[in-house]
Amino acid sequence: MSEHDETNTNAQSAPADDTQWSVLQERVDVRADKPNQDPRIAAQIDAARARGFVPLSESESERTAKNSPEDLQAQIEAGLTQVDPLMIRPRTSSRILCGVLALVFALLAFGSYWLGVHTLKGQGYEDLVIDNFANYTPQWLLEHNLGLTDSVVVISVSIALGAIAVFVALLRRRWWLAGQLAAFAAVSFACARVLKPALPRPLLMQIHSSTANSAPSGHTMLAITAGLMLVCAVPRAWRAACALLAAAYSMLVGVFVIADKWHRPCDVLMAVFLVGALAMLMLLFTRTSGMDRPGKRVSSASVQIASTVLITLGICGFAYAGYVIWQIFPGLEYGVAWSTGGACMSAGVLVIAVNALVVGAVLAVRQLTASPLTRLGQIGAPPAPPRR
Repeated sequence: MSEHDETNTNAQSAPADDTQWSVLQERVDVRADKPNQDPRIAAQIDAARARGFVPLSESESERTAKNSPEDLQAQIEAGLTQVDPLMIRPRTSSRILCGVLALVFALLAFGSYWLGVHTLKGQGYEDLVIDNFANYTPQWLLEHNLGLTDSVVVISVSIALGAIAVFVALLRRRWWLAGQLAAFAAVSFACARVLKPALPRPLLMQIHSSTANSAPSGHTMLAITAGLMLVCAVPRAWRAACALLAAAYSMLVGVFVIADKWHRPCDVLMAVFLVGALAMLMLLFTRTSGMDRPGKRVSSASVQIASTVLITLGICGFAYAGYVIWQIFPGLEYGVAWSTGGACMSAGVLVIAVNALVVGAVLAVRQLTASPLTRLGQIGAPPAPPRR
């Protein structure tokens, strides 16, 4: 049998609907090499093409031929200008976490106020602490108070920290972040001014301290607000260090306002939890220039370590203080002497714990909202399309 007869025999034996890519490509090559091939092969290829089964190389070439250079340029520019959603706002899960933590901190703030003001044992606990807390505070701490027992010093330092935070945000060209910080400071100040005269304080027992409401603590709110503003304003490399500074500063202010009998312990707890809730609401609306720049979004070991240590310290502190209060709980209503030491010690631990917990949570959530990790975020923004 000749080579030409063998080719005709294979063509006759092939089914009419054979549309495999390899077969079609082979027949296209044969057709290109032999213009005078059997008409039946050409008819099969034309029928396959009519049903849409065209060799890939042929379909790509036809589609490319139909596109003009202007169309190709428009497609390239459209691909370059597509923006990763995480370049605009944080992940949805991070924003949900902000909302949940804001609600939890708000409930804890008003729970602290209710337990300390509207319960008999709560008023007894606060009266014991405010009368005796200075006696159980380390003497070296009272002597080296860094001037934080002076109201003017606390206000001045807090305003300076807040101003530095806004200046850093503006210096980094984080316009949205600067607006967030300004709104956060304004709302915190308004809450301190409005809530203190508005919240009632019933007289449930005879107490030695003032019967007027003192919650929340304005000085503590000012200190923790300034510290959290600094944590949110600085770049990633400085967040952990600023968080430790903010926690230490707010802890000292909280301890001294109780030792100097400016505020009761629940005033401090309410102030810190309330500012923590407002900070989470601020981070909930993080977007665009409130986030880290593309190309600089990486995980931070220092943030992970600092936030973990602070949150763990806060949780353990609350557990320990709760155990101590449970031990002295029967004597709080009567203000017995044996419950004084436990009340003062637990109050100091609570002040440390609440500041550590809130600052650690804000530090972790700030990292989540500022640096959502994506490939585009790590390698940088796409190149700008060429201008015509």
